[in-house]
Amino acid sequence: MRRVVITGLGAVTPFGTGVRTFWEAVAGGRSGVHKMTLVDCSDTPAKIGAECADFDASGVLGAKAVRRLDRSVQMGLVAAREAWQDAGAEGMLDHDQTGVAFASGIGGIGSLLAGEATLRERGPARISPFTVPMLMANATAGHIAMAYGLRGPNFCTATACAASNHALGLAMHMIRTGEADAMLAGGTEAAFVRVTVAAFSQMTALSTRYNDRPEEASRPFDRGRDGFVIGEGAGALVLEEREAALRRGARVYAELAGFGQSADAYHITAPSEDGGGAALAIRRACRSAGIRPEQIGYVNAHGTSTPHGDISETRAIKLAFGEHAHRLAVSSTKSMIGHLIGAAGAVEGVATVLAVRDGLLPPTINLTDPDPECDLDYVPNQARRAEVEYAISNGFGFGGHNAAVVFRRAET
Repeated sequence: MRRVVITGLGAVTPFGTGVRTFWEAVAGGRSGVHKMTLVDCSDTPAKIGAECADFDASGVLGAKAVRRLDRSVQMGLVAAREAWQDAGAEGMLDHDQTGVAFASGIGGIGSLLAGEATLRERGPARISPFTVPMLMANATAGHIAMAYGLRGPNFCTATACAASNHALGLAMHMIRTGEADAMLAGGTEAAFVRVTVAAFSQMTALSTRYNDRPEEASRPFDRGRDGFVIGEGAGALVLEEREAALRRGARVYAELAGFGQSADAYHITAPSEDGGGAALAIRRACRSAGIRPEQIGYVNAHGTSTPHGDISETRAIKLAFGEHAHRLAVSSTKSMIGHLIGAAGAVEGVATVLAVRDGLLPPTINLTDPDPECDLDYVPNQARRAEVEYAISNGFGFGGHNAAVVFRRAET
């Protein structure tokens, strides 16, 4: 079986543009959660978010392109560009054998709503002809392929909060089976619009208890958690067939060694209480990597900071790993960057790759009063030095979608 390695990384996060900026922030246990500025939240219960407040793609993409691209596509293109350049891929990869798998849970919702407002206020003749390509969830994958002339497999996964892990895992399969030799994979999301904030608030899914202390709001596995914090951003990873990457002298961050997926078949928004579906995805990811579950040393948890979700994931980890669960290090980067929905797994994948490479596990911040039902080692509040050969990153989404990916430390 062909092996798959990661040779390039890119990120747009609430801390700014660039992987280095992101990694320094999460390794330092900083919070990117603040009062919302992109949405009028004066009459919504939730008033905080993890916005990419200073993001401006015009310097990278040009002002004209920015006007014709949804914010989610802009973020995806900027992250993809960083990963592509980081991999030194230009002129080194066969464009017919290089594809794109890029996720989005919600797609161009901002462009859709802007088009609807124009229709209502000014009539159908004033609708932009770019509205449809701006609102498509698959637009980012298409634009990335056009930017670099990539004619290999090209698709978008839209499995809510599991979407980026699905993109990574399916891209890995493309390379393993020979449908592609390289893939640019990841996810993007920009869902700061009033209807999204209001709708999640009506579901009582968002944190409201800490509106006056935004940095403390995302607190996975803590007794005081009351919901997730909505975030935005993008993550991108260049995946290559290992032998080809080594032949061209590429720097290898880590290996993408396994992928597992499942469905809860339980509820459209709530996770199964026993964690059975998620545990199945974790076990399948380990089997795909050809390892025993006890070889995993670190779990980058889905860890959303919702009352039921964190308990369900804790139970899933115990089901999947048995006694080894209590020897695992588990942490949630969502405690610092909020929940990036369809982009979550991509950005968390970047964090997991760097954790394995650097031997530094990012913390779960705001964990000051652990929930007794969440009784694992969640790396509380400060990063930890630890050499880990295998790590797993979890992603679970509305619809009961579960996807887990396994990363292996690069061989020296």
